[in-house]
Amino acid sequence: MSSKVKFEDLLSTGAHFGHVTRKWSPNFKDYIYLEKNGVHIINLESTIEAVDKACSYVKKLVSNNGEILFVGTKKQAQDIVQQEADKCSMFYIVERWLGGTLTNFSTIKKSIKRLKMLEKEGSNVYENMTKKETQMLNREKLKLADQHRGIKDMKRLPDALIVVDAQYEDTAIREARRLEIPVIAIVDSNTDPRKVQYPIPANDDSMRTIQIIISALSDSILQEKLKGSKDLEKKSDSTEAPYKEKNDNISNNADKTTQNEHLAEEEE
Repeated sequence: MSSKVKFEDLLSTGAHFGHVTRKWSPNFKDYIYLEKNGVHIINLESTIEAVDKACSYVKKLVSNNGEILFVGTKKQAQDIVQQEADKCSMFYIVERWLGGTLTNFSTIKKSIKRLKMLEKEGSNVYENMTKKETQMLNREKLKLADQHRGIKDMKRLPDALIVVDAQYEDTAIREARRLEIPVIAIVDSNTDPRKVQYPIPANDDSMRTIQIIISALSDSILQEKLKGSKDLEKKSDSTEAPYKEKNDNISNNADKTTQNEHLAEEEE
């Protein structure tokens, strides 16, 4: 199986640059290639291996109708995460992570329900209200829409999280761990990789590095979805074939009967 990412591409984006050595996590040592000018250099072979492992895992999840939540609230990641999550029709959070998004999901669902009610055209909630009250509701609607835009249609807890910067998104990861939801995360040298199930060692401050890795994961999800759709079509075609053949036979027999009757009439 060919790798989802290439060594040269990662190298050109600066994916190998870790943090300064004094900020490192000792548990990251297995992913360090060397130390240069006071900065840890990440072993990109281990990055490629980790990306491939994560891609295989998300494919397995999607093949079983799994749902994945992308998380990237730091400035460098927001646009990339939203774009890639949209591309593969998965959920995302790119604004501030609200405490309890996973562990108190029932409250989040109520908030989403409130948002949908406010967005509904001709909603009774706006009836008999003053201009000031209407403005307050519109402000509430905008705030909720901003907070929940990537998870508005998420009806249950996700089967996995894809996270950019495991250190920055520590709250999200702690909630996922508490609920035993697996986490795939880009992990830099200042972070303990053991806090997530699928760590991807790389420079989490480089936009181009984030793009390459998140895009590889998104592409894997999309490929598996398309494969699933094709399999369903084949299954549907194979199920319909016997019925089609049966109907064709019935139609042919009916034509022969009609023809025989017509010939009999002519002979008479």
